[in-house]
Amino acid sequence: MKMSTSLLGSLSCMWLLMAMIATAQNTPVLDTTGQPLQRGVEYYIKPAITENGGRFTLINRNNSCPFYVGQENVSGSEGLPVTFAPFNEEENVVRESSDFKISFSAATICIQSTTWKLGERDEETQRRLILTGNDERFGNYFRINRQSEGIYFFRWCPTEACPYCRFDCRTTSVGALVENGKRLLALDGSVLPVVFERA
Repeated sequence: MKMSTSLLGSLSCMWLLMAMIATAQNTPVLDTTGQPLQRGVEYYIKPAITENGGRFTLINRNNSCPFYVGQENVSGSEGLPVTFAPFNEEENVVRESSDFKISFSAATICIQSTTWKLGERDEETQRRLILTGNDERFGNYFRINRQSEGIYFFRWCPTEACPYCRFDCRTTSVGALVENGKRLLALDGSVLPVVFERA
């Protein structure tokens, strides 16, 4: 009897620990009003610190297609809303550390998708810029991690979209890169803390 009580206690502790881990992995990302981000709903992404530029938008980097993902130079009402599409097609809530696609709710002269996509490493800066367009593999999948209560940051580490791939996710946080007066988003630099405002 004593052994079965001890076993039951151990199993209960293991179950509780597993439940806590599963809950932590399924935490919804919250907007500025404390509501979970929803699939297909429009949101503005803006820096959590106002001196870090303005809302996210499409940037014409070099007067040709494709457009890049970037920020308005100053904080304000400019910028374009985005929608999120979780990798899990049955999921309607955007969750922390889960893969999803991000698309601007806009059209461009490029006549292509406005879905975010990881680009090649830029020769001059050695950073990987984020541009728009479709990727046949897993370059369109990003994640949101929580930095503090209500403040998040993006990273590229599509382990749900490609569970057999081996990514070095230590340097894949998204930050800003200023180039010729334009604020572009790129990996391999400092993190840009953001918040999500429903459009």
